[in-house]
Amino acid sequence: MASPPEPEPDAGGLTDYERRRAENIRRNGVILDSLRRKAAELSAIIQLSRPPTKKQQPRARPRAAPAVVRRSLRTQGLPPPPASGPAPAPPRRSTRITPSLASAILDATSPPASEAKVRDDGFDARTELVLRPSNVRRLVSADRIPSLRILPLVDRTVVAAGSNVGHVGFWVVDDDGDDAHRVFEYMPHLSSVGAIVAHAAKPHKIYSCSHGGEICLMDLERENFNITRLSEFPILSLCQAPNSPSCLYFGEETDVKLFDDRIGKVSTSWNAHASRINSIDFHPENTYMLATSSRDGTACMWDLRTMKKKGAESLVVLEHDRGLQSAYFSPSGHMVATTSLDGIVRVFSVDNFENFHTVERNNNIGTHLSTFKAIWGWNDMDLFIGNATRAIDVISVDLNDSSISTTNNACLKSEHMVSILYRFSAHPCKVGHLACSSSSGKVFLWTRA
Repeated sequence: MASPPEPEPDAGGLTDYERRRAENIRRNGVILDSLRRKAAELSAIIQLSRPPTKKQQPRARPRAAPAVVRRSLRTQGLPPPPASGPAPAPPRRSTRITPSLASAILDATSPPASEAKVRDDGFDARTELVLRPSNVRRLVSADRIPSLRILPLVDRTVVAAGSNVGHVGFWVVDDDGDDAHRVFEYMPHLSSVGAIVAHAAKPHKIYSCSHGGEICLMDLERENFNITRLSEFPILSLCQAPNSPSCLYFGEETDVKLFDDRIGKVSTSWNAHASRINSIDFHPENTYMLATSSRDGTACMWDLRTMKKKGAESLVVLEHDRGLQSAYFSPSGHMVATTSLDGIVRVFSVDNFENFHTVERNNNIGTHLSTFKAIWGWNDMDLFIGNATRAIDVISVDLNDSSISTTNNACLKSEHMVSILYRFSAHPCKVGHLACSSSSGKVFLWTRA
């Protein structure tokens, strides 16, 4: 088959295709030049219509200020600053114990296990207690004393007091009253001391806890303080098992926890309340029975033999209208006395908790910084609690098979007590030695007449 003939070139040497292509290129170039001119004209018009602007300089990046953690003097456990001048520097925490205090306690006699707490049903606190001027001492330099304890010693009276700024003071009371040189003060904590305990079998080991979440062990044999527990929650309650000085029970927020001194850590924990736990107390006879009080307005009775780590069930729940500050067994264990935030005291029969009595007393306490806690004396007949008149209410309790009755018509007053009393401690080994503390940093020791 023959191929098509080649196109004939024109006089310029271009074929028809090449001529059309050159024409299209020329025409497109004319169109583009026209568009460029119009774009330049429009750009010039827009520039003339805009106001002149200053050239912006790049902004310097600000330097980041160092993060500052603000803490109030109250949370640091410091007193307020003076009227003028800078705030005081944080004080050093004293962790060494004075040898003379250590020897005073180590040389004392510990009670036998069967007589860890003495009882005297014939003791009449209304007529037999007196406050001598020599038995008034300032134990701490701070204002308030939220925790108080007389150590379990047979032949000596040693009072320990914890302040609202972390100090712990000790008062070794002498029979002749010349004890000005027998007051010692330390600072094992940086915040308010919630409780102080010492076991009759090992009185040389004194535990204290604080709102800062610390549990501190004061070891008199080693003459030092050691932090054995540090929590992110306040710890306000401590109690040792009567039959085991190595077992320390404490309330950490809503949980009751067991710290075993033999292994140096928490071995068991139970969720017990819906709010902060304010007191823990063991039954004097049934050492497996435990009473707790909480800010949630309940006091609970527990059996350690049946408590489970999760979902612990109490034996009974005693409900109150206000949060509770304390729940303590009577010396015989037949009754429990509770104190609520408004100062109301209720007494329950342990054999029948539906059998209870509300104590009629002056509850017009106003807005005080501290709260009241009623404690038992050396029998089931006397309860001690402070009142708004700077005196001590002695509440008489009578328990029978069908009911509980109380009488609140006796007070302990003294010209030496010039402020309201909030905390009390009865000597576990000496009947008739009652210590009480106020918001002035002082401790008052009532003794037998």
